[in-house]
Amino acid sequence: MLKSVPALTLYLDNSVVGGYFDPEFEKATQRLWALSDSGHCRFVASVVTQQEASLAPPEVVRLFARTFPDKSTLLPLIDRAEELARAYVQAGVLTAKYMDDARHVAIATTHGIGLIVSWNFKHLANYQRESGFNRINLVYGYPSVRIISPPELIYGDEGQNH
Repeated sequence: MLKSVPALTLYLDNSVVGGYFDPEFEKATQRLWALSDSGHCRFVASVVTQQEASLAPPEVVRLFARTFPDKSTLLPLIDRAEELARAYVQAGVLTAKYMDDARHVAIATTHGIGLIVSWNFKHLANYQRESGFNRINLVYGYPSVRIISPPELIYGDEGQNH
């Protein structure tokens, strides 16, 4: 008998929520929501994502509220996460100008979420940044995280290249 595989828990930054309505990113992003609706993955975000979403266009605000209807899926910015985010900046992984991006990674890391989904290729979803975050995670005793874009995740469920 096959065991059922638990749904993946995915930390979403606001670029993914906004990507739902962006012509360049909407197809893959909406497919990600379909995977969630079918139970293949579960979304979490943070109070940082919520704050960013509150400044977005109305359709993004509504999607965020519908996707994260209660606080159970919003991770808090705990002291350990703020400390880790500052360590990322001190190490030069990101500059202080992008502290909220550092906070996204730190919040996911300190809450044990190993997959971060982002369309932010400059500051998050790229090999160099991911390696830098994970170097600091190792120093602070945290596990590695993966920071991926929606296509990296959604096309893996089909077993074929697209």
